[in-house]
Amino acid sequence: MSGNTVTREFSAATEQTGSMGDAPLAPGRAARVLGLKRSEFDLAVHLGRIRTVPDDPGGGRRVTRDEIERIRAAEGFPETLRAGVRTVGTTEGAALMDVTKARFTRLARLGLLVPVKFYVNRYRAVVWLYLADELRQFAGDARNAPLIKGRTPEGLRGQLGEGLDLRPRNWRGRHLGFLLRQADDPWARAAAVASLLGAVEVTEVVRDPYERSYLRRFHPVRPVHGSPGSPAAQIAEEIMTAADPDETDWLRADLADAVASAREQRPAPGPALRAAPVPPGPESTPDDTEEPRRLRDLLGRLWRREDA
Repeated sequence: MSGNTVTREFSAATEQTGSMGDAPLAPGRAARVLGLKRSEFDLAVHLGRIRTVPDDPGGGRRVTRDEIERIRAAEGFPETLRAGVRTVGTTEGAALMDVTKARFTRLARLGLLVPVKFYVNRYRAVVWLYLADELRQFAGDARNAPLIKGRTPEGLRGQLGEGLDLRPRNWRGRHLGFLLRQADDPWARAAAVASLLGAVEVTEVVRDPYERSYLRRFHPVRPVHGSPGSPAAQIAEEIMTAADPDETDWLRADLADAVASAREQRPAPGPALRAAPVPPGPESTPDDTEEPRRLRDLLGRLWRREDA
């Protein structure tokens, strides 16, 4: 989509909805106005390249007119914006860096190349995607030349031989950054951390069941990979849940801190207290003989039962 087309779409949207001070745009419309595919727009938001604001409760997020104008005023728009969210897989990434696919995979497993997205293909294999700009920057840094052209150091080869693969963990770290940027509430920030932990870990950290229930209200929606319960969904679930002991430990510590902070700002709602009985007014003063009469009736029934 050319810059002229983008300008025409933006002008048309402005004419339909009023001046730049009007209501923010929904994600789909903002993507069209900015000349992006919806997947490109979502990634740009994920990376913080496009700032969003919360809509009405439960209504998702939107993009303000001022933010649209800020992006459009950037040099090289829209080509620079689209180039900044271009992703590549292993084959294209290796060609871009001028290395073999095997070396590219080793660099990624060592955590030197950080994936920004993933999906599970029809063969149930995980396909990792990387930002093309980040790969160019890595390849263009002279300090990385030994890793790109030289022999992999013995220590790193040993780690790879033992099965080291930091791609899932690096993706989780990147995803958590996105969730925290989108969190506008202290409990939402705590829920963002909790979303990367298993249910057992969350229960062990957050002992109060009412706080756990409140956390679930703010639980971010996880990316969808396949139908619920499918092999693809199960593989994705494993990737989205921390597994390494040290990673789990620091997430647990972060969750405890986040919940403590949220609790100080706004305690989680507990069970509703039973209404206290209303004291009788002057017009409802009980009869002084009512309670003694009830007691006599009760004793009479007991005596009759004993005599039977």
